[in-house]
Amino acid sequence: MTAPSSDAARVVIFDTTMRDGEQSPGASMTHEEKIEIAEQLEAAGVDVIEAGFPIASQGDFEAVRAVAERSRTAIIAGLSRAGLKDIERCADAVRPAPRPRIHTFLSTSPIHMKHKLQKAPHEVLDMIQASVAHARNLVDDVEWSAEDATRTEADFLCRAVEIAIRAGATTINLPDTVGYSFPDEYRAMFEMILARVPGADGVILSAHCHNDLGLAVANSIAAVQGGARQVECAVNGLGERAGNAALEEIVMALKVRGDALPFVTGVDGTRLTRLSHTVSRATGFPVQFNKAIVGKNAFAHESGIHQDGMLKNAQTYEIMTPESVGQGATNLVMGKHSGRHAFKEKLRDLGYELSDNAMQDAFERFKALADRKKHVYDEDIAALVDDELAHADERVKVARLRVVAGTEGPQTAELDLVIDGEPRWTTARGNGPVDAVFNAIRAIVPHDATLALYQVHAVTEGTDAQAEVSVRLSADGRIAAGRAADADTLVASARAYVAALNRLHAKAGRLRAQDVA
Repeated sequence: MTAPSSDAARVVIFDTTMRDGEQSPGASMTHEEKIEIAEQLEAAGVDVIEAGFPIASQGDFEAVRAVAERSRTAIIAGLSRAGLKDIERCADAVRPAPRPRIHTFLSTSPIHMKHKLQKAPHEVLDMIQASVAHARNLVDDVEWSAEDATRTEADFLCRAVEIAIRAGATTINLPDTVGYSFPDEYRAMFEMILARVPGADGVILSAHCHNDLGLAVANSIAAVQGGARQVECAVNGLGERAGNAALEEIVMALKVRGDALPFVTGVDGTRLTRLSHTVSRATGFPVQFNKAIVGKNAFAHESGIHQDGMLKNAQTYEIMTPESVGQGATNLVMGKHSGRHAFKEKLRDLGYELSDNAMQDAFERFKALADRKKHVYDEDIAALVDDELAHADERVKVARLRVVAGTEGPQTAELDLVIDGEPRWTTARGNGPVDAVFNAIRAIVPHDATLALYQVHAVTEGTDAQAEVSVRLSADGRIAAGRAADADTLVASARAYVAALNRLHAKAGRLRAQDVA
């Protein structure tokens, strides 16, 4: 189908991975990771990048400002509450961007106004007027969100939206904040606003859906059908609680089903898989195998009937090509005889552009892995490079690990760590090899964190598959996740735990290490 050309058919993609996505427990990103993700989002053609919540912390302010300073074409937005100081702080953060936006919000549902804001409806309307007008005096592009719009009374929502538009809002967001709505209800809300609110047809209406009932993508598409021309989403569906609508699913739904959805976005689909890997590495959240668009199994066919159909015509079981989302056309097997040039070409096919030093480090790890594995698959290489990038700047690193395990316990781990360039060594016992490894880490780097998650899965099939380990630690209300891949599950476990510990202590602004007696 020929892509529509009218302005009305263009859907703005608003990414909130670094703001709402980072609010997922344990998903905090470093300053450098935010910059990297923002650069990839802009390169992919994402229209609006919500880089953070500037008033939340000095680190968040600096990250938003750094993203704004490096932006070229994308709109850079910061989130702000309705307070005037919040708005001014947000304006300071996004001001360096060629196209800055303040995104301010206020609750409008009866339950939020009564219990959260403790304000009367008329007070909320006054706050909307004041906050939007103040934001518009600071920047030309202002978005206002009616938090919990789907549980807001219709008359009050219309009145609130009308006030926001008159105060200068250029985008109106009607979020399904708690993932409560059904598609037909959500679509009807946008149709109502367009029909009843003066000036609504002169601004961009936006959808922001949470996935508490698994309907975030469906609701977002329904909103577009109802008149929304901006969709707020996150890479891999990251977000509070059950997450947000997944950016990659929204983009490809509009691209693949142009027959039913005559809308277009400016996003380059071939960059989606690489973007997914980058966010997964930064947050420590693995992508589920059967995740739509970017999951490992999204284009895998094991059923004999499916394989037969694929051999005859790929369209029998694939509604899009792997190339269209950056998954690669084939899974070329590489081994120990593959050279540096072939490896570099493979990395390029997988969407990686590494510096010479990073390339050499990755190639050496690839050769070491190839000596241990019969076949090295694309997934192995992606896991290897992502792992290398994730652990490059850590203050604490695993240097050597030797574990004694078996039926006769207790199991023992000999561990060497390097902390700020200084070696540390210890031996520890445990109730099992993993427990022994983690006890050794605790002995070298004393801490009070508790293990909230330990998860292992194989990167590929076979008994020689690399293990990818995810670890989540919590302490004093802070949560941090780490992930690592290695052909040895225990080595991957140690590196993942240390990665989580680095993130946890970085959040606290401290890192203490001492010799073990």
